[in-house]
Amino acid sequence: MTLSGIGYDSHRFVAGRRLMLGGVEIPHERGLHGHSDADVLAHAVTDALLGAAGLGDIGEHFPDSDERFRDADSMQLLGAIVTTVVAAGLQIVNVDCTVVMEEPKLGPHRAAIRERLAGVLGLETQRVNVKASTGEGMGFVGRGEGAAALAIVSLKRRD
Repeated sequence: MTLSGIGYDSHRFVAGRRLMLGGVEIPHERGLHGHSDADVLAHAVTDALLGAAGLGDIGEHFPDSDERFRDADSMQLLGAIVTTVVAAGLQIVNVDCTVVMEEPKLGPHRAAIRERLAGVLGLETQRVNVKASTGEGMGFVGRGEGAAALAIVSLKRRD
């Protein structure tokens, strides 16, 4: 039996912050605003894992009201959830995700993001897919106000 979970996150762009996506710093004049490092992709994957495992959501595990998580490395948070999921007797099968933003272009960074995510998830790179899309000029993404990410994760029970 395969278990599936969906994750979503969005953050607005602000000056004076690094842009982190899937644990990779992307050169850009603005970063994303958030309590942690605001890595929308890591957050979406984390929520997808938690959803597939039936373990709540990222806000329950790492609340933004907790100062311990201020400016936290979202890939470390993702790693902690991977450990929790594996301890629950589950194995990650694959991850498919999409980053939605007008700019910067994700293409030049896609391979590094896949490798970084795969490493934290304990997967072969080909089992982690990273796509990019834009808002086609519509909504907060289309106006360049922020970025969003979606992810789906498949898990199976370990034998």
